Amino acid sequence: MPAGYQCRRALSRIRGLVEAFPQGVLPSPGLCERVRRGIPSVRESKRAQPTPTTCDIAAPDSVSAIERSPSTTGISSTTNCTPGTRTDDEIDCGATSRPPARQAPEETPVFTTTTPRPTRTAPPPGRSRRLLGVLAAAALVAAGIGIPVAAAQAAPVLLSQGRTVTASSTESADYTPASAAVDGNAGTRWASLASDAQWLTIDLGATAQVEQVVLTWEAAYGSGYQLRTSDNGTSWTSIYTTTTGKGGKETLNVTGSGRYVQLLGTKRATGYGYSLWEVQVYGTPGGTQPPTGTCGTANVAQGKTATASSSEQGAGTAAGLAVDGNAGTRWASTFADNQWWQVDLGASQAVCNVTLSWEGAYGKAFRVQGSADGTTWTTLSTITNGTGGTQSIAVSGTARYLRLDLQTRATGYGFSLWEVAVRTTGTTTPTPDPTGPTGPADGKVRVAGSQGNWALLVNGQPWVTKGMTWGPAPADFPQHAANLKAMGVNTIRTWGTDAGSKVLLDAAAAAGMRTVAGFWLAPGGGPGSGGCPNYVTDTAYKTASMNDIVTWVTAYKDNPGVLMWNVGNESLLGLGNCYSGAELEAQRTAYATFVNDAAKRIHQIDPTHPVTSTDAWSGAWPYYKASAPDLDLYGLNAYNAVCDAKATWIASGYTKPYLITEGGPAGEWEVPNDANGVPDQGTDVQNAAGYTRAWDCIKAHPGVALGATLFHYGNEGDFGGIWFNVKPGNNKRLSYYAIAKAYGGSAGAAGTNTPPTFSAMTVPNSGNVVAGSTFTVNAAATDPNGDPITYNVLLNSKYVNDSGGLAPATFTRSGTTFSVTAPQTLGVWKVYVFAEDGKGNVGVETKSFRVVPPAVGGTNIAQGRTTTASSFDPYNGNFTPGQATDGSYSTRWASSWADDEWIQVDLGSVRSFSSVQLVWESAFGKGYRIETSNDGNTWSTLTTVTAGDGNVDTLNTAGSARYVRVHGTARGTAYGYSLYELGIYA
Repeated sequence: MPAGYQCRRALSRIRGLVEAFPQGVLPSPGLCERVRRGIPSVRESKRAQPTPTTCDIAAPDSVSAIERSPSTTGISSTTNCTPGTRTDDEIDCGATSRPPARQAPEETPVFTTTTPRPTRTAPPPGRSRRLLGVLAAAALVAAGIGIPVAAAQAAPVLLSQGRTVTASSTESADYTPASAAVDGNAGTRWASLASDAQWLTIDLGATAQVEQVVLTWEAAYGSGYQLRTSDNGTSWTSIYTTTTGKGGKETLNVTGSGRYVQLLGTKRATGYGYSLWEVQVYGTPGGTQPPTGTCGTANVAQGKTATASSSEQGAGTAAGLAVDGNAGTRWASTFADNQWWQVDLGASQAVCNVTLSWEGAYGKAFRVQGSADGTTWTTLSTITNGTGGTQSIAVSGTARYLRLDLQTRATGYGFSLWEVAVRTTGTTTPTPDPTGPTGPADGKVRVAGSQGNWALLVNGQPWVTKGMTWGPAPADFPQHAANLKAMGVNTIRTWGTDAGSKVLLDAAAAAGMRTVAGFWLAPGGGPGSGGCPNYVTDTAYKTASMNDIVTWVTAYKDNPGVLMWNVGNESLLGLGNCYSGAELEAQRTAYATFVNDAAKRIHQIDPTHPVTSTDAWSGAWPYYKASAPDLDLYGLNAYNAVCDAKATWIASGYTKPYLITEGGPAGEWEVPNDANGVPDQGTDVQNAAGYTRAWDCIKAHPGVALGATLFHYGNEGDFGGIWFNVKPGNNKRLSYYAIAKAYGGSAGAAGTNTPPTFSAMTVPNSGNVVAGSTFTVNAAATDPNGDPITYNVLLNSKYVNDSGGLAPATFTRSGTTFSVTAPQTLGVWKVYVFAEDGKGNVGVETKSFRVVPPAVGGTNIAQGRTTTASSFDPYNGNFTPGQATDGSYSTRWASSWADDEWIQVDLGSVRSFSSVQLVWESAFGKGYRIETSNDGNTWSTLTTVTAGDGNVDTLNTAGSARYVRVHGTARGTAYGYSLYELGIYA
């Protein structure tokens, strides 16, 4: 995989632990709602993965615990829990709606597919958060903690209850919406995403005198926050600030005036976000309601920018056709539920009516939503019995962005609209866009403008970065330049710069493109960036790194292919794997200082190009703000969390713009698990929509977000490549065309030949596929251009042995049904179906399946019996002998790393048996004996194996004994012996 992928792989994924009760209220011992397990780094061997033995909590800055988690800002904590208490990805004593952390994909070998190569709904929590809310509320009462109720109609009065409320984010739109904080129900709550910079804004409906604010926190409270008021929702006045919030119930006497009241979180007290049962604003009503007016007749949506989750025929049914004023054109989604369409009205408007002109494929159930920022949505109307035809919907709310959240179709087609008309009361005048920055045509690249109104200028002209990260060798760039231009790409990002970079820089310049040229710094991943340097004391490393930077900046500073320099990649986060506590903070500060020194040195050599530095989470920005003032802009790698960057930047008061240096659909570390307990990659269509979403969110922060280099233009057709590469095996994915459409490239235009699209893929009985058997895969694909489709089926063992390569499967096909031969190795595998159109396009769908041993006749008389061994490996995990007879294929015994090792089971009495089954982990026995004894001292050999090959050994060897022993004589690997299960069948 490309180096940018490597920098993510070395970071483990963790999840936090926060108690589900307010301060002072103790939960019952069995209520472990938020206990979560930790997942080790993908760089760790399977033999290095600890089996949790106690319910202990690692400190947030624990060396083993720090992770890269693009969905959060900052670092959370991790937990280990007693084995045997879990049945899936939740603890059996209580589940949580918080998504599990994930491992990053691994670099792996490449498999060539053919020759020649030519929005998901959050799941309900395992334990109802509303029920927990009731329990917590009851606990509050039991502890003598009052839950506030509405004040009487004497001054001050409760102003906030039931009012319109918006938030920077929500943990779950279904279970923790912003509205729950003002609904008067002490058992419901709002919860933000897990980052410091979050806010909740209440529209009181009219200007009022604010006298008191009561905050009833759930356990995830804010230690630092502000209360602010505003007359217009834009300009804010602080009326209360704290850095020592205590959680629980806080009653704050304040003095202020405004229509809008905002809680602005600045510092979380836990690893989660901010969570409030209720926010109550008391005061004296003042002023008047804004004039309602009559609902106008002008369609304020016509001609505005519209986007959508998908389009049935590309540009032929694009989102903008629903607001073009032409009743003969239409937008149509793909044939699926859970789609969306939205329009940017240009400025906040008092919306009073939405009229939908449906084509025959109409929506049965949908919501009309409004938003001020295109990220946080408020439902204005809910329709559960859509009628089709012309549907006029009365709404009330203020919004710049209006969205149709289309949940259920009325037909077998998608959703299709001839026109969408939005009408307002006419009380709001759109604010004109600020005049963009300008500069002299002097050949320089510069960041120009002022706070919140910046632009990247190239030779005096605005340069909106529409980029891709680059994976192939630099020398290969010329042969890909045309494809990149067709995507609308004007910028390439590389992670390292050296002598081989010249051919890429020259070819980029010749194609009218420029490059974000990077420099590796440890511990960010990639060539020369491994290890844990000491940025406080290691002068030699810093000198060598600075010399490398100076060498190549000097060499290429006049090359027209350079856009800017990028110092380091994800190293601030990576230092969390090297240090902890105060030392970690010292190292991060020293690293940011070194980055600043590099920026100053680069500016001395090359005053023509800006300098940035990239990290994997916006928690790095405070370090840059404090210690790297010479950076011209910040860089951020963000995937599922890319839409949070705007709110984070606004809330934290940064004074430099930013560039998204990696982005795309949710990564392996961000998505929920599937039924087999591994990350659910989603569909081709969903992943393509992830790029569209990312670009929409970047565009939603004009004047600050200066563009993006999305991830990833690579050719690998391996595990990670199928997740992220837009051109694996030199075949173009749906994501290639989604980016082209977003960037305005010619490949996104109507009539372009695009890949086959899958409508469904299933693996029946996916959790129980017997090793070596034939299993069924159902996958239906169609080609939008009528091209004939060639199918391939491939397998991947990433979750078995960390291999990333895709290997061809043995299969036959009948229509949309594939009969596939299962592998012999046990564990969870991925099966991929490739659909190629012979025109250089490929559609790919993937599902997981679990390979299990073949059934053995009779009863396993060893299961649950006392089991002992010559040794077990206590260093790389608690792999005790009893785990080989516990009936679970997810636990195992592992011996010391020596040939002469044994494991034995006491059957309790002399028992007759007919066969023995050994289910090996990858560390198998090449040579071993099956031995029996009646007293545990004198042993007889029942059978001898000298050419064992691992996987499953089923030995049809009968015997009668109380003790049965597997005595190893020769290991099949450099490790010890490792058995998932030792079964003795009678």
